[in-house]
Amino acid sequence: MNWDRIEGNWKQFSGKVKEKWGKLTDDDLAAINGRREQLEGKIQERYGYGRDQVKKELEDWSKSL
Repeated sequence: MNWDRIEGNWKQFSGKVKEKWGKLTDDDLAAINGRREQLEGKIQERYGYGRDQVKKELEDWSKSL
């Protein structure tokens, strides 16, 4: 699924994001508001992942939707 669609329907997808990355808070998801770069940064911050790992995980996750 392309990111524009995820961003446009963020309220629906934020629950799926929280299922995948449970350390993200509701406040984090509200602040992210569908912006991929913001989500990447929060995942890096909460999980200590590197940038490449986060990009791959997001790509895999978005394809699985």
